[in-house]
Amino acid sequence: MEAQPRRVVTDSMMGLKLPDFARLSPRVATVLGHNPGPFTGPGTNTYLVGTGSRPILLDTGIGVPRWAENLPVGLRELCRTDELERIVLTHAHRDHIGGVPDTHRQFGPIAVLKKPWPGQDDAAGAPITAIDHGAVVETAGATLTAVFTPGHAPDHICYFLAEEKALFTGDVVLGAGTTIIPDETGDLGQYMDSLRRLLALDVETIYPAHGPVIRDAKGKLREYIAHRELRERQVLGALGDGPSEVIAIVKKIYTDVPEFLHPAAAQSVRSHLRKLRNDGRVVEHENRWSLN
Repeated sequence: MEAQPRRVVTDSMMGLKLPDFARLSPRVATVLGHNPGPFTGPGTNTYLVGTGSRPILLDTGIGVPRWAENLPVGLRELCRTDELERIVLTHAHRDHIGGVPDTHRQFGPIAVLKKPWPGQDDAAGAPITAIDHGAVVETAGATLTAVFTPGHAPDHICYFLAEEKALFTGDVVLGAGTTIIPDETGDLGQYMDSLRRLLALDVETIYPAHGPVIRDAKGKLREYIAHRELRERQVLGALGDGPSEVIAIVKKIYTDVPEFLHPAAAQSVRSHLRKLRNDGRVVEHENRWSLN
């Protein structure tokens, strides 16, 4: 009998390298955030969007000196300009908004657009211009439409670039590996709904916040959905042997993952357990989970 797959998404951020800045299409260029890590890859991708002399800056990285130095250089070399139209943010996690103060120091107090997340937006160090699902942000050569995609973060917005049938996915879809659903503020049920909402769009290309460009957008979205569905079946299968603590479930499921990544895997398992509890399929008692 053929063994069941352990995972659907098989690539990872480990060892990935990306250039300091690069042009990806006539409308899209990127400047690397240089905040590398196991889950951020080479760092946050910050994007310059548009064909005119005032492109939009989409996300700003965590705010490290090397990115701040590269941003004006990349802007001149890739866009032949020294100006920005405005800043558009996917969500309030620090590795996406921490570079706002550097941008304002270099380019002046340009508007910062995002869906508000009270208490978390302070890291931008600037007033927020509120936008929500369906908002349209335009500059020369580019029309961005906001798509509300909660799950990874409650304020998360993806942006659909109509001219390219492309999607800036922030942390909802990554260029390699899978995204984390944080314990305190994430919601896997919402996240799955967000993936399906994106799959319904007429999208061909994905520009993720971490990792390389994805040219088969539909394929990647289907892969992400299938991966989470497999993980759910694995969690339920692990509980079929009786009540278990989270770490015991991790050891049953993540047999192909080094132990130093088990804490991150445990976060993923907890997100599945919370979703299954909301669905009425599992219950928790004294840190042990069991089928309902």
